[in-house]
Amino acid sequence: MDSSLIQTIAVYALPVIFAITLHEAAHGYVARWLGDNTAYVLGRVSINPMRHIDPLGTIAIPLLLYFATSGAFMFGYAKPVPVAFGNLRNPRWGSLWVAAAGPACNFVQALIWGVFGVALAVLNVDEPFFTRMAGAGVGVNLVLGVLNLFPLPPLDGGRVLMALLPPRQSIALSRLEPYGFFIVMALVMTGTLSRYWLNPLVTLGYGAITAILTPLVSLF
Repeated sequence: MDSSLIQTIAVYALPVIFAITLHEAAHGYVARWLGDNTAYVLGRVSINPMRHIDPLGTIAIPLLLYFATSGAFMFGYAKPVPVAFGNLRNPRWGSLWVAAAGPACNFVQALIWGVFGVALAVLNVDEPFFTRMAGAGVGVNLVLGVLNLFPLPPLDGGRVLMALLPPRQSIALSRLEPYGFFIVMALVMTGTLSRYWLNPLVTLGYGAITAILTPLVSLF
């Protein structure tokens, strides 16, 4: 295997695994907090990646897409955390917070990887592997968080929108769920999703992280 390929896999392995698995764990934590213990009973309310990894969705598909698109796009998934929305104390608004927890977790992780990158610079750690990993951690989490906020079920953004819409419109949107994945993939393949959703919002995310980290950098 080519050494550059091995290095790329090594750099992206931890950021991708934690981005995907902690995203799912966040859904379970918030669901339990809001009244549904389904994920907890099944052992899915955990930060242990091994409880969430899906060999195909967490490892194979992200790597395949990364190399197929020369790093322009990466998508993956873990084993979905089961949530019984009817068990939530307030099913409508509870479902919104459960859905939003995954992307929010990704944005927090992106910020943490950014802090890691700043720490490397402050400590004068001139190691390209860790610097690239910090950058990969920021990028992977921003892309995954923004992608999941796309307002189409079964993505998290679709579930958030369903909670916000009046009942009739929410039901109409929910009928798209069986086709949502295929619609998203079609938008990805045509470049529409990247041009009008991913690129603008990921750029905005980088700007937000830069704005948050700039005061920290200035201290040193």
